[in-house]
Amino acid sequence: MSTTPPHPPNSDMFSAPAKASLPIRAIAIATVALVLLATFLVLFGHRHAERTNKILPVATYGPNLSFSDIQMSESTSLSGGKSTYIDGHVTNHGQSTVTGVTVQVLFRNDEAMAPQIEVLPLTLIRTHEPYIDTQLVSANPLGPGIEREFRLIFENLASNWNQQLPEIRVINVKTR
Repeated sequence: MSTTPPHPPNSDMFSAPAKASLPIRAIAIATVALVLLATFLVLFGHRHAERTNKILPVATYGPNLSFSDIQMSESTSLSGGKSTYIDGHVTNHGQSTVTGVTVQVLFRNDEAMAPQIEVLPLTLIRTHEPYIDTQLVSANPLGPGIEREFRLIFENLASNWNQQLPEIRVINVKTR
């Protein structure tokens, strides 16, 4: 008779190791982190235009700001998205230093329908190389008599837009 004790089931050296399961707590923390990251990117990732249905009144200081040399361009991303850019110059003809500007842009159509109306902050061009980079007016205020380049960026414009230069209206100005 043999004196060696019997082996317990699945205890030989060639059996597969037991799978380690991830703790529920780690999965929950990772899920919450991903949801927070996604929310942050949606809210703060890009300054998107805000749509409105009504034409807003021009700001009191608005007539002191003029737009010139307006040019439009488009680009398409690899994912098929399309961006429309409005570039030009803005000049402060008033006596105050401008620290913030909100514009309303009206994209009209030829179908007797209400125009697509976008509201967004005016952004000034900071650099041209290696790419065009923009910043809010508050980062580099616009003093009296000063002219600077600006860029407005739009995504998802309506297909019935008549492709003409849109109307740019100054609806809010912050000064000091």
